[in-house]
Amino acid sequence: MEELYALHREVCLIPAPSHHEERRAAYVKAWFDENLGEGAYIDEALNVVFPYGACENSITVFAAHSDIVFPDMEYPMPFSDDGTYLRCPGVGDDTASLAVLMLAAKYCVENRISAPSGVLFVANSCEEGLGNLKGVRRLFADYEGRIKQFVTFDAKLPGITRGCVGSHRYEVEVLTEGGHSWGAFGNKNAIAELAKIAAKIYEIELPQKEGCRVTYNIGKIEGGTSVNTIAQSAKMLCEYRSDDLELIEFMKARFEEIFASAANDEVKVNVTKVGDRPCMGFIPEGRQEALVERATRVLEEVIGEAVRYGKGSTDCNIPLSIGIPAISVGVYKGGGTHTREEWVEKASMRPGLEFGIALILDLIS
Repeated sequence: MEELYALHREVCLIPAPSHHEERRAAYVKAWFDENLGEGAYIDEALNVVFPYGACENSITVFAAHSDIVFPDMEYPMPFSDDGTYLRCPGVGDDTASLAVLMLAAKYCVENRISAPSGVLFVANSCEEGLGNLKGVRRLFADYEGRIKQFVTFDAKLPGITRGCVGSHRYEVEVLTEGGHSWGAFGNKNAIAELAKIAAKIYEIELPQKEGCRVTYNIGKIEGGTSVNTIAQSAKMLCEYRSDDLELIEFMKARFEEIFASAANDEVKVNVTKVGDRPCMGFIPEGRQEALVERATRVLEEVIGEAVRYGKGSTDCNIPLSIGIPAISVGVYKGGGTHTREEWVEKASMRPGLEFGIALILDLIS
C-alpha cells in the first residue's frame, strides 16, 4: 500500500490536461520500463501502451485515462494527504485509477500471470471534455479487429458503468459589426445575439422515451472587448447527450434549426463540431451481459457491497459503439469530481487495488 500511495502522489503532481499529457505519459512509460520490463511505448495520441502476452487476437484491454479536466501546466500540482483524505485536482478522476492500474500490471508481471490471449495495459489520453476520446480511438484503430473486450478503471466504488451516453459538442461563434456603445448604439451586439441562441436552447422541450434520458448544456461563454463596446464577437461551448441514438438525432435537428435561424445579414454564426461521442451499437447477444456479470461477481466478493450500475460518457463509448463489450469500473471512493476540491478516501484504495487485481485475473484466465 505504501508503494501505491507513493505512486499515486507522484502521478498526481504531474499536470496532464487533455492533449497535453506529455509529462505524465513520459513518467508512466519510464515507470513501466523499470517495473514491467521492455515493451511499453507511447503512440502518437500520447497513449502509454504495455502489451502483455501474445496480443495477436482476442486481446483484453485494461485502461485508465491519464488526462484531467484542469488546464494547469505548472509543476507540481497541489497535493495534500491528512491521513484520511487525499486532495488534488484530478486526484480521483482518474489518477487514483491510473495508479491502481499501474500497480496491478506490476503484480501480473512479478507473479508471471498467464495471459493466453494477451493483454494491453494502457494509460490512455484525451478522455475528458474536448479530448473527444482521441486516445481510445487511436488504440482501436491500431488494434483493429483484435480486441475482444475493454475495461477501464474510471468510476467510484462500488460502481460499474455498463452502458454509454453519446454526445455532440459545438463551438458557436457569433460575429456582428459592433461599435461604440454610445456612438453606434443600435448596432447588433454579438453577446446579445449569442444570448438569444442560448435562450432558445433552454426552451427546447425534451422528448420522452421510456428508459432513456436526454440532456443539454452550455458550459462556457466568452466574448466582447470592453464595457463601452458593442461586442463584435462572442463564443460558447454547448452540448447535448443521450443514451439513445434517436434522441441524439432529435437534439441534433433542434440545435441545427436554432443555429440556422440566428444568422442574417447583420449576424454571422459559425458552428464547429468539437466533440462527437457515439452511442451504443449492436453487441452480439449476451456478451456485454456476461462481462458485467463477471465484474459484478468479483466486485461483490472483494468489496462486500452491492454494485451500483449506471450509464456514462467514458472511453467505453468507442468499443461499445462498434460492438465490443466494455465496462468502466470503480477502484476508489471519493467526491468533488471535476472540481479543484476533489478528494479520495485514502483507505478505499486498498480494496480498490484488490478488486483491480482480482478482476484482471478473472478476465484473462
